Amino acid sequence: MPELPEVETVKRTLNQLIKGKHIDQVSVHLPRIIQRPDDAEAFAFMLKDHTVQGVERRGKFLRILLDGLVLVSHLRMEGRYGLYRAEEPVEKHTHVIFHFSDGTELRYKDVRQFGTMHLFAPGEEFKHAPLAKLGYEPLDDTFTLGTFKQVIGSKKTKIKAVLLNQAYVVGIGNIYVDEALFRAKIHPERSANSLKDAELKRLYHAIVDTLSEAVNAGGSSIKSYVNGQGEMGMFQHSHQIYGRKDKPCHACGGPVHKMVVGGRGTHYCPKCQPVQKQ
Repeated sequence: MPELPEVETVKRTLNQLIKGKHIDQVSVHLPRIIQRPDDAEAFAFMLKDHTVQGVERRGKFLRILLDGLVLVSHLRMEGRYGLYRAEEPVEKHTHVIFHFSDGTELRYKDVRQFGTMHLFAPGEEFKHAPLAKLGYEPLDDTFTLGTFKQVIGSKKTKIKAVLLNQAYVVGIGNIYVDEALFRAKIHPERSANSLKDAELKRLYHAIVDTLSEAVNAGGSSIKSYVNGQGEMGMFQHSHQIYGRKDKPCHACGGPVHKMVVGGRGTHYCPKCQPVQKQ
């Protein structure tokens, strides 16, 4: 958390909240969040007097576009942004504050402290980590069924692990992989190269449909996720399999199981997603 739908929602919210705002100064209270440059004071100095042009997304990363700079931000587990008036009390675990000329502040809060920020000249962000080796955007026009089969179909790894690998398809995390595999009726431990054309087609459409529906619902609020206005997403109410261990499957009525695949807790229905011999 957050995954593509949640980051897309934050992106859209921030475009409403901070586009056109001028940065007077930046305060960094937890320097290790700043990964590039490797000096928090230099980071703050470089951002001074720049104006926000807009916010974009690449996979699970935000790209905050400024006049002459691009800030790449990864929320990781529990990072969140919020816009406040300067006179409002600063909450605990607020690590970076962008002070705007109109008396508002964009504050980055991160209880787990896993988030990162990288600063680049425009275009350079795609040549270096963390964006350099990311795969296809699943909601982009370039992500076709043919592309999906080419990228996924030959992999010998378990399909869940393949889908979680951001070098192939970006933005899909634990929640939406479980949801898509359930919709496609595919067991998470099947090897990707064992999937037939019909199964790959079902999975492709399940990924696109699940992510699209989640974006329209504002993402899934699990644990601490809210958008930039403090609002919860609603897609968690539409989860078919994730988080439903021991509850009845929506399709067959049997109990939902949970196991570990690739180090990640995995929800599945053994009746609807049967294991097939390789």
